Amino acid sequence: MSYKPPFTITEKTVTLVADIMEIITRISITDSVEINPKLRRDNRIKTIQASLAIENNSLSVDQVTAIVNGRRVLGPGQDIREVKNAYEVYEVLLEFNPYDINALLKAHKILMMDITKESGAFRSGGVGVFAKEQLVHLAPPAHLVPEQIHALFDWAKGSEVHPLIKSCVFHYEFEFIHPFADGNGRMGRMWQTLILYNWKNMFGWLPVETLIKERQKEYYKVLGICDKEADSGKFIDFLLQALCDALIELENTEQATVQVTEQVGVLLNAMGNKPLSTNEMMEAVGIKHRPTFRDNYLKPAMNLGFIEMTIADKPNSSKQKYIKIRGLM
Repeated sequence: MSYKPPFTITEKTVTLVADIMEIITRISITDSVEINPKLRRDNRIKTIQASLAIENNSLSVDQVTAIVNGRRVLGPGQDIREVKNAYEVYEVLLEFNPYDINALLKAHKILMMDITKESGAFRSGGVGVFAKEQLVHLAPPAHLVPEQIHALFDWAKGSEVHPLIKSCVFHYEFEFIHPFADGNGRMGRMWQTLILYNWKNMFGWLPVETLIKERQKEYYKVLGICDKEADSGKFIDFLLQALCDALIELENTEQATVQVTEQVGVLLNAMGNKPLSTNEMMEAVGIKHRPTFRDNYLKPAMNLGFIEMTIADKPNSSKQKYIKIRGLM
């Protein structure tokens, strides 16, 4: 008999799915999320900071931003390593198959490199979920993990349940199994994102972790309730509400509706992937008047986050060049 996770779909579940679908439709019509790399970059940084903060990482959004941009930051060494690892795995995450266990292990290896000895491998001992000092959940024995994970992945791959609900069920069941010695919360939230991205691309850039962090006590409380009830229905509704709120926030973000001007498009098409000086960019687009180029091409492209300085801490450097931001499309 095939494995089927126990979960209840309530009227609230149906309503939340309908609300989310309505928002997705509105956002898809504008298609603005697809063309705004600054929004994507900002949301990715928020996602990394929030997901790590849930696991007691002390670094702020500004510090995470600095690390992502290659600058030195004062802070605990492990916290800095966690940020670097998380950024590295998010850079390749959306290329993974969400129903491939080998992809899961590869992502965990990147995420937990130099943090745990069992990076990229299922745990060899017992673990539990803690909310501060309180044990919220005692995970199944280690020898059952491979079988349970295979069953969960087989169900997720073959189930015809709505992707929104499927991703939430997967998240809960993943946390219940707790397959790794460390990094389970990060992996569970990340893999839900990947499942949703596999359905609708916009979810690859939605910082749901920020809202979960704000509701962290409720997050652990609902996990505990679902364990006792042997039903993930309440966790589904909790996560669907977080997804709905994140989409509303995205829709209301002014950045999400910014359109690329014709001049910015011309500049981006002319730049290629190599760093260019101001003069080289002007020559590439055929503009000789520096103020016109600066005001109509360069500044708008930088404000939208499409290009950045190679020497960001010295904007007036004579060696200053500009490069397109990659890894965001």
